[in-house]
Amino acid sequence: MSYVLAYDLGTTGNKATLFRSDGHLVASFFHSYDTYFPNVNWVEQNPDQWWESIEVTTHKLLEQSKIDKDEIKAISFSGQMMGVVPIDKDGNLLRNAIIWADQRSIEQASRLEKIGNQKVYSMTGSRITPTYFGPKIAWIRDNQPEIYRKTFKFLFAKDYIIFRLTGIPGTDFSDASMSNIFDMKEKKWSEELVQTLQIDIDKLPDISSSLTVVGNIIPKVAAQIGLSPKTVVVRGAGDGAAATVGAGVFDSNEAYLYLGSSSWISTCDEEPFFDPQARTFNFCHPVPGFYCPTGTMQAGGASYQWAKNTFCDLEGKAANELNLDVYALLDDLIDKTSPGSNSLVFLPYLLGERSPRWNVNARGAFIGLSMVHTKSDLLRAVLEGVTFNLKIILDIFEKVGGFRFEKIRLIGGGAKGRNWRQIIADIFGKMVTVPEFPSEATSVGAAICGGLGVGLLSIDDAKEFVKDIIVVEPRLDFKERYDRMYEIFEKSYSVLTEVFDSLSKIR
Repeated sequence: MSYVLAYDLGTTGNKATLFRSDGHLVASFFHSYDTYFPNVNWVEQNPDQWWESIEVTTHKLLEQSKIDKDEIKAISFSGQMMGVVPIDKDGNLLRNAIIWADQRSIEQASRLEKIGNQKVYSMTGSRITPTYFGPKIAWIRDNQPEIYRKTFKFLFAKDYIIFRLTGIPGTDFSDASMSNIFDMKEKKWSEELVQTLQIDIDKLPDISSSLTVVGNIIPKVAAQIGLSPKTVVVRGAGDGAAATVGAGVFDSNEAYLYLGSSSWISTCDEEPFFDPQARTFNFCHPVPGFYCPTGTMQAGGASYQWAKNTFCDLEGKAANELNLDVYALLDDLIDKTSPGSNSLVFLPYLLGERSPRWNVNARGAFIGLSMVHTKSDLLRAVLEGVTFNLKIILDIFEKVGGFRFEKIRLIGGGAKGRNWRQIIADIFGKMVTVPEFPSEATSVGAAICGGLGVGLLSIDDAKEFVKDIIVVEPRLDFKERYDRMYEIFEKSYSVLTEVFDSLSKIR
């Protein structure tokens, strides 16, 4: 039997998952790592902890599955996008990674405005934003010149691990397309954009398909982590692109919603979709010749995690004592509420916002809070607020882009929440489905990339990997109430933008 090993380098940790070539999930292990917040809007991680997670999860997988390591024909990756990892010519790490949620490079991103936001959008598929790879490199150049001078290559998260495995630097089209310096149509770094940010193009990695075979694992490294040096490393994709494949989305009639720390709606098309207001963006699909029109919000699942950490100590302790998932207990609390959260609105902008607001100063808020509200109401309001924000993205695709989705497939950890699934179906007014392995969708996508890369799979085989096991229908009884709350949600953000800007000036 042949196997593919997928690593999913997410925001909270790495999940290593072993699949048979027929799509059967054999084993999966997760290992967490730390996130650091050294300043307002600064977010970093230590790539050495990423590597430690690779070692730990690989050994655990092999120990549990008891398969012959030589039967693992390929390994591939899904990785958090937009982060920056600088290495020197000897492959040494030069600083912590500046990850996707970091927004420190506002000044550097503004340099691209000389070219014009519309031109940058039409060239790269994305509007100008400090969250992207290119502006973050420019920030290092401006503020840490010694590190910049020593840097041989700036890498994305997954590509740093691939470098550790193979000694070969590089990246794929999907990660490169979330950089603000990549020409989507020409499939190469844009000299004009790179020069505008005043960075050196030779410090950027070479770019190839997500299905590219990078090489074999260095023998010494293979022995260290327990794999065979015969195993082939396939480049893989950024997590958004991997999720698209893992969600079974291969044409423009299909869409999925990823409910992770960040949350996004994405589809697939042969051409990028350009919103006239540049509220959504595009990245390259792992399968060459396709694109992924997408809208990503900063704090989707992260908003719910924040609420759990802030309000739910008792539930957390009870879950630990009973060996239960704390979110299952929170679902029990939300069972006591009704749609609309007792007329309470939550703005889910705890990390600023990308799509659809593109406002680094946006902040979270409960609106309408009164003595009648309970913890249960607050929890439900958080889920509804995140979903209202995602509905804006969905409306852009359907009302502006002309896409038509009969259903939305949910993936990511949030898809396990029975109340959240129903809230999404009700607010979107659409059927919602959940596949067999919603939390492994990015891993499934990485595994498919690996299988396609080494010829174990065809595209038709890949589509068979994804099977829905839950179907949730929208409840039309609550449509009018949710439509009214949606209007209030939009108005709430609009009237508070000036307040958010004022707060940003106070340190």
